[in-house]
Amino acid sequence: MSKLLYMNDAYLKFSQAEIIETGETAVILDQTPFYPGGGGQPSDKGRLVSEESSYQVRKVFKKQGRVWHELEGGGPEAGDIVRAELDWERRYNLMRTHTAMHILCGVVWRDYQASVTGGNMEPLRGRMDFEFEHMQKELVDEIEEKINVEVAAARPIYIKTFPREEAFKIPDLIRTKINLLPEGIKEVRTVEIEGLDLQADGGTHVANTSEVGTIKIVDYKSKGKINKRLVVSLEEVR
Repeated sequence: MSKLLYMNDAYLKFSQAEIIETGETAVILDQTPFYPGGGGQPSDKGRLVSEESSYQVRKVFKKQGRVWHELEGGGPEAGDIVRAELDWERRYNLMRTHTAMHILCGVVWRDYQASVTGGNMEPLRGRMDFEFEHMQKELVDEIEEKINVEVAAARPIYIKTFPREEAFKIPDLIRTKINLLPEGIKEVRTVEIEGLDLQADGGTHVANTSEVGTIKIVDYKSKGKINKRLVVSLEEVR
């Protein structure tokens, strides 16, 4: 099993690693800063750099609990030592976007008690579906104002891990309409936005809501009788 460095340090941009297994176009590292995708967050991209070569990492994925790094072209060999480097701009934008989605989810749950029915994201843009019966512009404008108040509040964000039984004693830990946590998971990683939101989550986030920047709700639509979609967009940070 690879050591998943992003679980405890989302700001780690690179790390040294050893190739411990190779496939036709992908490799497994003994430790990795790359997020393999999941929970609506896409996988990281970047490169593996050895003394002789550089290999582009075009996708990272989990298969049977193991993290594979899919490479463009030929790959290194088992035993090689490489520097695993993230495409940091892309990763950081995904961190900001993921935290923006939690801010949105936290506000909607707190003020309207609406469950999440689905969601997805890309760098600087995401969509989330909620169990709302009605959605109109006045409500959308109200939600946008409230989520940006939480950004400006500069709330710290904490990552913690709990034993499964202890985690499920936390009220409202699962905000999705369906519990997506597999039965085999013995520990549950949580993301807490202090004073606003606490959810089970395995993705990467910024350390403070102020890093997210202004959130714009750029679209909303009905996806069913009691299923409404909000689409958010963030600004580039230079």
